[in-house]
Amino acid sequence: MPDWLKNTFDTTTTSVSWDTLTVRLIVALALGIAITVIYKWTRHLSGQAGTFPATLVLLCVLIAMVTQVIGDNVARAFSLVGALSIVRFRTVVRDTKDTAFVIFAVAVGMAVGAGQPIVAVGGIAVVGLAATLFRDSSDFMMPFNREIQLTVRLGWSQAVETLIVEAVSKHASEIEPLSVNTVRHGAAMELSFRVRLLPTARPTELVAELNRIEGVQTVELNTQRPET
Repeated sequence: MPDWLKNTFDTTTTSVSWDTLTVRLIVALALGIAITVIYKWTRHLSGQAGTFPATLVLLCVLIAMVTQVIGDNVARAFSLVGALSIVRFRTVVRDTKDTAFVIFAVAVGMAVGAGQPIVAVGGIAVVGLAATLFRDSSDFMMPFNREIQLTVRLGWSQAVETLIVEAVSKHASEIEPLSVNTVRHGAAMELSFRVRLLPTARPTELVAELNRIEGVQTVELNTQRPET
């Protein structure tokens, strides 16, 4: 039997006592909670779903478990990569800072699982300091979600649609078309967008500017519900 195939089924290379395993998973859980605390402290303007902080904790513990399974077995590592590649997430991580926190949780979980708690704790301290230094400003916090759904009804023409997109672009960092519908038996059209407002944007100013466009009939702005 080839060595690589024999090593695939060799469990002695990753054997770990119950005490060690329990301590590592508990430490991963504690550090995952620490990551969540840092996330909530520094990410005031994040538009992620409410389950995202809990996902960071679970991810940290799961990566610690996966690291235990892999150990020093290269063949097992490739097998797990193939198995985990089938996992798909419905919620998109839209902010690069949130992506960094996902990588943060993975790195900490991997360090704990590999038996290097000093690396994990040191990473928590340094990354936590960096996240605090570059945390989102609370000066522009508003009592609504920065991510909204915008619906505009208009007597359709290409020129009016272009003016709407240009007006929204002044107040938003992201614009994503959601749907186009005809209303009033085809006499008008209804355009829906997912919009992420800029920190300085005011919804009332956006609605007022859209209403000033000739051809716009109604403007509806709703808080975007987080995906779960």
